[in-house]
Amino acid sequence: MQKLRLAFAGTPSAAVPSLERLAASGHEVVAVVTRPAAPLGRKRVLTPSPVAAAAERLGLTVIEAARLDEVATQRIVDLEPELGVIVAYGGLVREPLLSAPRHGWINLHFSLLPAWRGAAPVQHALIAGDAETGASVFRLVPELDAGDVFAMRSRAVGDHDTAGTLLDALAHDGADLLAQVVDGIADGSATPTPQSGEPTFAPKLGIDDARLDWAAPAEVVRARFRGVTPEPGAWTTIDDQRVKVLDLDDAATDAAGLAPGALELVGRRLLVGTGTGALELRRVQPAGRTAMSAADWWRGSGRAGAVAR
Repeated sequence: MQKLRLAFAGTPSAAVPSLERLAASGHEVVAVVTRPAAPLGRKRVLTPSPVAAAAERLGLTVIEAARLDEVATQRIVDLEPELGVIVAYGGLVREPLLSAPRHGWINLHFSLLPAWRGAAPVQHALIAGDAETGASVFRLVPELDAGDVFAMRSRAVGDHDTAGTLLDALAHDGADLLAQVVDGIADGSATPTPQSGEPTFAPKLGIDDARLDWAAPAEVVRARFRGVTPEPGAWTTIDDQRVKVLDLDDAATDAAGLAPGALELVGRRLLVGTGTGALELRRVQPAGRTAMSAADWWRGSGRAGAVAR
């Protein structure tokens, strides 16, 4: 099989399995493009992206670029890649870079296209209550996530999946799928087909999207919690103080009469009312404090009668 010269663009941990899989495939990864190091944590320590760290460990050439401008484009073109591969890079590939490799660019996207085109497909799939999602490898075109699809792999959504756990699973599923497509492009067997169906869209979520609305039905509240966990991170306010919601599950009892947002300690469990019953609030992180058991926090908080909003 012909071996291709690859340019790989990616930034978060979800892109690392794909980079590792391609680096071990026999194809030559001539450049790894990633967004620059960013300050992280309370001490704001400048930290390379997960992809940059993986590339350094693998001994690959790293190009840090906040966007694929003229300078970054020229650095990539000078390395003469035959195929570009992008996985959650966080920036757009435009002309002339889009057409520079002779095989163009392919993208691993974490949905069953044309469902959930955009920056946050896994999060939106969970919020919408989808029973199934997956990964797609498609040809990159100027229109957002609209190119012909080479391959897809589906995965059932588990009852307790969050965006974090589901994205991790899809990142590994997708890495194998991506490697198969790269091999198919190399030997000429890969044949893309146009996307079929009405597209839905998945814009990036902000902190306001992560606020829980306790007046909504219980399944809607929990679906949003799952979709925004761990990022941007579910939250509510109690006595006008923001509280992060780290674990929220179905209650073993329906706690009849518990109003939306009302909190009640039942044995060792802290229940919170919704529009259609109660959920169990398991772990929280109050502002300025560490994560803790929600029931323990409530016992020591002195906030009896307070309501989550």
